[in-house]
Amino acid sequence: MDEKIREKFSELAKKNPERLKKNMNFSWSNWGFGRENLSVTADRLKEAGIKYIELHGNRYGENLGYDASEVRKVLEDRGVKVSGICGMFSPARDLSSNKGWVRQNAIDYIERNIKLGKELGAEYFLIVPGAVGRPDPIDKYEMDRSIETLGRIADKFTEAGIKGAVEPIRSAEVSFCHTFEDAVEYIERLDHPGVQWINGDVYHMMQEESHVGEVLKKHGDRLVNLHLADSNRRALGSGMLNLDVVIMSLYLIEHNEGKKFVTAEPLGPGGSPYPAMHAKHDPERLTELVNETIDYFRSRERVIKKSGANRR
Repeated sequence: MDEKIREKFSELAKKNPERLKKNMNFSWSNWGFGRENLSVTADRLKEAGIKYIELHGNRYGENLGYDASEVRKVLEDRGVKVSGICGMFSPARDLSSNKGWVRQNAIDYIERNIKLGKELGAEYFLIVPGAVGRPDPIDKYEMDRSIETLGRIADKFTEAGIKGAVEPIRSAEVSFCHTFEDAVEYIERLDHPGVQWINGDVYHMMQEESHVGEVLKKHGDRLVNLHLADSNRRALGSGMLNLDVVIMSLYLIEHNEGKKFVTAEPLGPGGSPYPAMHAKHDPERLTELVNETIDYFRSRERVIKKSGANRR
């Protein structure tokens, strides 16, 4: 399958070289930086040449989370724009819960963070249909409840002009919606114009899909963002991910055009990613993590484009 993608990419480079001119819109998901001040994060991204940030959806209550005017000033001063909002769906905000008050928490949380996204010009909002950190099913009605609950708030996406993007997550972390096909089924059953997109994640895909590149090609029309981390969930280039095939596949689906993104999210190994959200990280190590990841991605992107050009 890798070779087929390489052949298709070579053909693209030969017949439509103009489609390779624009680089991918590279973003960084900041919730893995823990409690670090946003200005420090934005300084780091600016220094690394990263122009987009996926913001932690941290409006957990009416008086909690980002103030849009403060965020706007911090980011504008550094030339960084918001790509999207990363929704955080723990068991306390589980769209599929059998407890009504938990589902109401999820509805209220989504509404507050859609508002944040609209205020900051976000392109998408990431949705997880079940609870991250709860891999065991509650019952066989989880998807039904999740779809019903999200349907109560879905109009807010269209009103705000924000794409609702469903993220499939590995079975070690969630009880359902593990693959792109699962996400498509969820989206089609919901049947709402505000939630028609997928937020992919190569770390989860490597564990749940048969071939990352082929899945990206098949579902490219729905892909608005792709989370990136290597096979060990660390910096790109530190594991076994075939990033070249991922990048080629993204160019084949024209993911470098329009308001679509690739977003680094190297959270480190472990059963649950949420400890990273509350940790106090070493700033120097975070800077190394950012530089290693963006440098490796851009270097492979350049090599791939050059090799494609040389085959023309």
